[in-house]
This record gives sequence, C-alpha cells and structure tokens, in this order.
Amino acid sequence: MDTVDLLLHPVRLRVVHALSGGRTLTTTQLCARMPDVPKATLYRHVGLLAAGGVLEVDGEQRVRGAVERRYRLSRERPVIDADAAAAMTLDEHRRGFGAAMAALLAEFEAYLDRDGADPVADSVSYRQFTLWLDEEELAGMIKDMTAALMSRARNQPAPGRTPHLLGTILFPTDGPHSQQ
Repeated sequence: MDTVDLLLHPVRLRVVHALSGGRTLTTTQLCARMPDVPKATLYRHVGLLAAGGVLEVDGEQRVRGAVERRYRLSRERPVIDADAAAAMTLDEHRRGFGAAMAALLAEFEAYLDRDGADPVADSVSYRQFTLWLDEEELAGMIKDMTAALMSRARNQPAPGRTPHLLGTILFPTDGPHSQQ
C-alpha cells in the first residue's frame, strides 16, 4: 500500500492523532479512545500502519496469556510531503480531504461524548474566515502560522498539558484573479 492510500483513511488518521506527541498506546487503549470503531477494524488498521512503517512496537507484555503490544509513531514514518501531495490526483485530494474531515468529526464527537465535556471552558473553536490575499500575503501568512504552530508541536506530554487537535483548512473559494 502506498503512503497516500495508507494515510488517507479516517480510522488510520485517528490512530496517528492518538499516538502523536510521543505517546505510546496499546490496541486496548486505542479501542478505549475510539469506542465507535469496532475492535476488529481497529486491530486491522493498526496492523496496516505497522506493516507500512507508520507505527512501531515500543514494547510487549503478557496479558492473560496473550501478548499485548505498545505502539508509537515510527521516527522514520512515511509522510505525505510536498512532492507526494503534488503527485496526488484530484480524486486523491478529494479522498484525503474527506478522510481528514471524517477523522476530525469523529474526534469531535468523541470529545463531546466524554464526561465533563465543556466546549466553552475548553476553548473549543470552529470558526471560518474569508481572507483576501495576494500570493505574497498568502505565502507570508502560511510561513507565520507554520512557525507559530511548529514551536508548540514540539511540546511533549507533561503534567498540566492536554492534547488539542488543530486542523487547518485553506483553499481558494473563487477562481484565480476573481474580483468583487
């Protein structure tokens, strides 16, 4: 399975999100985080991610006679980089966007279903803005946002820190050079 096919699936994206930030989890812990995903389905997707080099085994322990593995994201995991994105077809981009939205929706539903979910206290946001930008302004905004996000993306789990999922979506809403 190529990298695009491997990563552009809502359940596999959720597994990658769950293991981000240096976390290690067992399949049992992943199942608890994703109760809406049947166990057999989750095990199959974890197996595909491990076989594809996205996940690696961090350790094993015996639990009631079976071997339970702890998984983490591989340090050498395949990614959809700029070259891979440029080689994707429009249908692959459509499928990738759909998978990302399905994963985002499932994660938000799981958040809302947790005991004590409080969107206001948790600073939940789902706003959209229309920005009129020329190519230079767009490039500058992307550079600034990337710098701000990457400085925090390196944070490791620590007391007082909770993981937050941030999804960015950016695309033109009109054709090139449209004016109103």
